Amino acid sequence: MPDTPSKPTRTSTLSDTILASAQNVQAVLAGRSLSDSLAATPASLRASAQSVAFHVMRRLGIARAVKQILVRRTPPNPGFDALLLVSLALLDTALEYADDAAPDPAKWRHIPVYAVHTVVDQAVKAADSQHRMRTYKALLNGVLRGFIRERSAILAQAGENPEAVFNHPAWWIDQLRRSYPDQWQALLHSANVPGPMTLRVNQRRSSVPQILASLAEAGIPAVHVRDEAIALLTPRPVHEVPGFEQGWWSVQDLAAQQAGLLLPVQPGMRVLDACAAPGGKTAHLLERADVELLALDADQGRLERVTQNLDRLGLNSKSVSLCCADAADVPSWWDGRPFDAVLADVPCTASGVVRRHPDIRWLRRSADIAKTAALQRSIVDALWTTVKPGGHMLYATCSIFPQEGEQQAKKFATRHSDAIRLAAPGQLLPLADDQAVSHDGFFYALFAKTA
Repeated sequence: MPDTPSKPTRTSTLSDTILASAQNVQAVLAGRSLSDSLAATPASLRASAQSVAFHVMRRLGIARAVKQILVRRTPPNPGFDALLLVSLALLDTALEYADDAAPDPAKWRHIPVYAVHTVVDQAVKAADSQHRMRTYKALLNGVLRGFIRERSAILAQAGENPEAVFNHPAWWIDQLRRSYPDQWQALLHSANVPGPMTLRVNQRRSSVPQILASLAEAGIPAVHVRDEAIALLTPRPVHEVPGFEQGWWSVQDLAAQQAGLLLPVQPGMRVLDACAAPGGKTAHLLERADVELLALDADQGRLERVTQNLDRLGLNSKSVSLCCADAADVPSWWDGRPFDAVLADVPCTASGVVRRHPDIRWLRRSADIAKTAALQRSIVDALWTTVKPGGHMLYATCSIFPQEGEQQAKKFATRHSDAIRLAAPGQLLPLADDQAVSHDGFFYALFAKTA
């Protein structure tokens, strides 16, 4: 008797990816981060759904504007609304690519592009696969085909809407226009280009020449940027890059790497990394010098990632302590022994890392700037009491909003007469034309406490 053939495993289709992406976009529109929602996406779809969902976040302004023009009344179904936005974003991209006579590979490298007819077919198929959306598939098909027919006129009309032009909320656009009158448009455009994958070499286990040689042998194009930073010309999963398991390097943006270089640490010092998770800057400080270090964070789950990172890099030792506590509540965690150096990488709106986390712009509200600025003020004032006379504190945020950067630093110096501001980069803006050497938006201010 012949063997009964096994049932073939179903291969995921583009319609599956579109549907999974729509579920993640729906989560963002409901106030949830993409990182959290993607964690619940099936593993087989996670990579493709992330690629599409991130792209939709970078095109959400235009997708919304087109939807408003073509759909007079959106059905009261959040799932379908998200599916419609995903479909319009993908279709607009497909049409733009089809119109590009000579596509620049660098421009399109990280953008999900599908054939125009494939997007329409698979989007409708995605709607048809869901009981609550099935009745809207004809509407979806009609909207997408209407966009194909009238795209030029629709885009011209949408072009009158700043959110559609720059794919950022109106308040965010206004904030950057006021803060950077000569650079605001460049900042908005750069935020829609994915950042490079930058490595920080762990000099306790490897070296820049060794890493470059291992990457070349693996056929992975890379360039040495500066210091311990190496940029991969094409990002890829960490486990596909030689040396990850061995702890030869960590993924860390070029601007973020400056924290470990700016804080003046020497062997034997007592160092505090406040708001430490997930531990990139903690590790960098330990790579630089043998210090007694306390890593502090208010989130126990994120603090566990610090331990994992230090273990992989071979940096966990008796001289390293981790504590879950509120940095501003000094009595709850401080033993009274002052620190020689404090890294205050405080919470912020994360406006400087939107090219890596494009959902942030749609999750934040204008009122968040004042809220985070107040939180930062309470943290740095508290941390300053733990700094030894003659010691240093580095104030850092991954923000490009002045209220969280230069304005905060100036107010701190005014409040504390024993604080001397030293040389530091100040505001780093993500504006480099060369993607390999580009970086996120960061702010740094270094203070010394008078003896």
